[in-house]
Amino acid sequence: MKPLLRAVLIIDALLLLAFGLLFLLTPWKSLYDALHLVQTEPALVGQGFGIALVGLAWLALHASLDGALTATVAKVIGHVNWLMALLMLVWLIGLHTPSLTGFGQLVAVLTAVVLVIVGLGGVRLASAVRRRERALAAEAVAAERADKAAARQAAKDAKYEAKAEARAQTAARATPAAGGYAASEPVIEPVLSPRQTTVVDPATGRTVDPATGRAVDPVSGAPLEPTVAATPAVPPASEREAQARAEAARAARDEQARRDAAGSPDAPRPPFHG
Repeated sequence: MKPLLRAVLIIDALLLLAFGLLFLLTPWKSLYDALHLVQTEPALVGQGFGIALVGLAWLALHASLDGALTATVAKVIGHVNWLMALLMLVWLIGLHTPSLTGFGQLVAVLTAVVLVIVGLGGVRLASAVRRRERALAAEAVAAERADKAAARQAAKDAKYEAKAEARAQTAARATPAAGGYAASEPVIEPVLSPRQTTVVDPATGRTVDPATGRAVDPVSGAPLEPTVAATPAVPPASEREAQARAEAARAARDEQARRDAAGSPDAPRPPFHG
């Protein structure tokens, strides 16, 4: 629709330029007589009006190229055109002032009709283009507001997710795991002192104390077996003498038992059974 309005502005520029040049040539009496037109008196007024029309023609041509001025200039020039046509119809046809010949009246009527059509058409097109531009501007503003609202909502969602993740991490650190330790805290192994340092016996697979050779608890280092003396204790001298006498008495009894078993010649014998 805007290209059509630009075409109407070009037509307006051509019409305004033609009328402006005609009024600039007001002192040329023979030209007005040949065209059966009434010459403007005084000529200064006609030439001043011609300069104004040439200026409007230049403005219409410039607005047809500059999109920012198209709707506004087309609306103004359209109103100027149909108002000029109405004024021509009132004075030249209605009041017959100044008096024109039949050909002059025909030219005046045709000119007025063309100006009315072009003027009102330009006004309607300019209004339609202006409404469309306002609608597009409103849509652009609404889209910009929607983008800003979406950006704010995205920022709020990001903050909420960050807070939720922080709360989840805090809860994970505070909740103990299945083994009784916190999920994020490392398990601290006990450190053994030099006295509790142990080794694993490869033959038995048990943990032993390298100093004593005894099996010990791998955590606490406590011995698992009672202490066995490396060598038997030596009894005192009185105990040795008592043990020697007891061994001698036991040997005497054993010897007597052997003699009794072998039998002596003085012992009674059983009767002979022949």
